[in-house]
Amino acid sequence: MNSFKTLLLTATVMTALSATAYAESIQFGSVAAPVDDAAKRQVIATNTVTIDGVEQAVKFNLMARSGQKVGDTQFGALVAANGSPIFDKEGKPTISDAADFTSILPIGKKIYSITHFEARPAAMYISEMSQASDGALTPISTRSIDFSSIGGLWNPCAGSVTPWNTHLGSEEYPPDAKSIETATTYSDLDEEMLSMVKYFGVDTDVAPLAAFKAAFQPYKYGFPTEVSVNEAGETKVAKHYGMGRVAVELALVMPDNKTAYISDDGTNTGLFRFVADKEGDLSSGQLFAAKWTQTSAEGAGAADISWVDLGHGSDAEVSAALKFGVKFSDIFETAKFKDDGSCPEGFKASNAEGRAECLKVKSGMEVFASRLETRRYASMMGATTEFRKMEGQTFDKVGKRIFVAMSEVSNGMEDAAKDNKYDKGGRNDVKLKKNPCGAVYELALDANYVVTGAKSFLEGKPIEYKDGPYAGQTCDIDGIANPDNLTFIPGYNTLLIGEDTGTGHQNDAAWAVNGETKAMTRFMTSPYGSEITGLDWYSDINGFAYLTTVIQHPYGESDQDKLKNPEDARAYVGYIGPFPAFKKSASTQ
Repeated sequence: MNSFKTLLLTATVMTALSATAYAESIQFGSVAAPVDDAAKRQVIATNTVTIDGVEQAVKFNLMARSGQKVGDTQFGALVAANGSPIFDKEGKPTISDAADFTSILPIGKKIYSITHFEARPAAMYISEMSQASDGALTPISTRSIDFSSIGGLWNPCAGSVTPWNTHLGSEEYPPDAKSIETATTYSDLDEEMLSMVKYFGVDTDVAPLAAFKAAFQPYKYGFPTEVSVNEAGETKVAKHYGMGRVAVELALVMPDNKTAYISDDGTNTGLFRFVADKEGDLSSGQLFAAKWTQTSAEGAGAADISWVDLGHGSDAEVSAALKFGVKFSDIFETAKFKDDGSCPEGFKASNAEGRAECLKVKSGMEVFASRLETRRYASMMGATTEFRKMEGQTFDKVGKRIFVAMSEVSNGMEDAAKDNKYDKGGRNDVKLKKNPCGAVYELALDANYVVTGAKSFLEGKPIEYKDGPYAGQTCDIDGIANPDNLTFIPGYNTLLIGEDTGTGHQNDAAWAVNGETKAMTRFMTSPYGSEITGLDWYSDINGFAYLTTVIQHPYGESDQDKLKNPEDARAYVGYIGPFPAFKKSASTQ
């Protein structure tokens, strides 16, 4: 090869590398896994971070705890559709300890923060924040956001901020419309359904079942929710029915302002892609469901990903059907499986949510099947509905990849688990070994933001500690246990992972993971029985960067017997930082 060609090739290679290289570096200071009772009751976070070789002081900063008064309002109090408090059995206002995703929204010259509370009925609070000269954020007022125009809010979990600066929330574990329609007594229904109608003033201790069914319409819940805010703090709410109804963990919008990925929590769930008709407008578009074609069963596996088209839909047309009270039986006919395990002619099988069913969409009801029974319809159409505990997701723009947390690799993701319980009605697309500690997947994208493949990026390691300081824990103390919320520091090749684990780790941890070497640093732990949620990175807000961090339901998921003071069970909403602004990082978002 002559020297000119050598120089040309070298220049081409260097240009390609510079387009994808991570030029910046960040290293979080580490914290140890708690081993004594005192440490296990605390929020412990790193107090240092090294950015591009320069050490900075940081800490966990509390913005508010659930039940705290901000101004004249009690943060996290649940309210009914008419705005009045929802009281518990002791006649006290109900305060949620389940704070979750918290956004920071700079709007004009003001900063607002929106926190949603994972409850049924749910709450979402908007707080105006003051920002001190050192970057410290403090709430100066708060109020509950009114969702009564769209039937209230159901169990919001993770969330994201859209490229156009709105709060994009979620509604997880939507109620099964089929079981509600066929119920003849309250004992046929889940407690979560009964608690939701408190929002409408219905007391199921005295009201007949007919009153419950008149008040509660299950198809109003299970969608991405969007809240926009103006500088005066006025809010506008929407549920995006056109994006489909699943156990929405998180909807994540890509930089094209049109493509959104929707992760789906629970058992026998799917992965969905929505492509909006217009940039910055999620009210209508095309919906797709992923099909997993496995290429490796090693560890948490790998697969080629293709997409099943579920058709076009809009908020307007689905909203019209909801006004008419559409029911499961309006959308589907049902039939029993034949003795050979197949469905009768004209019916298609579904294994969504672990329910093996033979279904037929009634004539003209395809749009409503795809948007109101999205999992069932996706399974019928050939998509993969075998995922277990699909949680948060985040985007690495430089690496052109999405990370998705799978809190467990089990049930439908196993090969014919539990006498084929989760594969009946499906295709057994995912054939992996069980990993109760979970995994994080890396999804490859093409130039149009279409996911083309998935592979395991990081896996938890099951291990049983029989004695010593970690006795009873079931995942490697120096690895992930049931990963949940994720965020990525753009330009710094660093993935941040928050855990939601029970026996895996007694005290949940947050990790910083190098996106290339996979080296892990534990930078935070939470008190007994809580989870670390709401992780979200903000590169530059008026010259400062922030990592929002929420501690949900202390003493609520395990170790309830260790609670000494009821005040300790209140959720923590805060952030780690402030960091100096990551201006180069912000430019990559």
